[in-house]
Amino acid sequence: MDTDVLIIGGGFAGLSAAMQLVRGRRKVVVMDTNKPRNRFAAASHGVFCLDGKTPAEIRTTALSQLQNYPSFRLVEDAAVGVDEIEGGFAVTANNNEQFMTKKLILASGITDELPDISGVKEYWGKSVIHCPYCHGYELSDCPLGVLATSELSFHQAAMIPDWGATTLFTQGQFIPEGEALNHLLARGVILEETPIIKLAGKGADLNHALLADGRELPLEGLYVSPKANLNSSLIKMLGLELEETFIGNIVKVDDFKESSVKGVFVAGDLSNPMQSGTFAIASGTMAGVAAHRSLIFNS
Repeated sequence: MDTDVLIIGGGFAGLSAAMQLVRGRRKVVVMDTNKPRNRFAAASHGVFCLDGKTPAEIRTTALSQLQNYPSFRLVEDAAVGVDEIEGGFAVTANNNEQFMTKKLILASGITDELPDISGVKEYWGKSVIHCPYCHGYELSDCPLGVLATSELSFHQAAMIPDWGATTLFTQGQFIPEGEALNHLLARGVILEETPIIKLAGKGADLNHALLADGRELPLEGLYVSPKANLNSSLIKMLGLELEETFIGNIVKVDDFKESSVKGVFVAGDLSNPMQSGTFAIASGTMAGVAAHRSLIFNS
């Protein structure tokens, strides 16, 4: 085999996995197209010792450190094919180069399926966000909203008043009742059942929401829980088992991030129901350590 472990995806999870493996003196190839999910965000917050750094800065720093290890290689291309072979896997790049590897880590992330409302895509990662721990502090004491995409949005709406006055936009579809309603009212959440039809503002800054009845409500931050679309076609090629979660399907893994196919580990947003930079780093670290152990004990 040319490679001990091939990692598909060079974001927080993939590069964290790579660091464990190169320090274990294993030959590692990372394949990456440099289109991470977090590229829409101006900064990564809540990541230990990296608070406020841009995702690009973090990636550049990680790569510069990894490239100090002679067993590391970065391939800037997409993986388009994979086959199980004796002793491991054969991975084909978009340029037709083929890599033989003993173990495989998938860490290519997901694509967010955003609500079809004018302005959501334009403000995504700036004023329209999914995680209060990642971006909420910067929107403190602003008029905030939660766009209901399921009944789980009630839980999110109950959290957000810690950052500012909060309106739950039910879109006329997800309307809390009983205990959930009482909890929201006790937290000071305002309910708005008229749907948002457009978000607008000045430049990159969200300013207000236009409702279906013509009203404009002040709004400087909107929380949305998008559905996850799995990016990698290799998941289907390998026949990996999936599991349904509140964000959609993710790849089913064990406690050591190994998938239903022996020798294939899955890290980051592809296998994490709770998603942030910190969780991705932790997930990648586990996948890297587990893949190394697998080389030793389960080859």
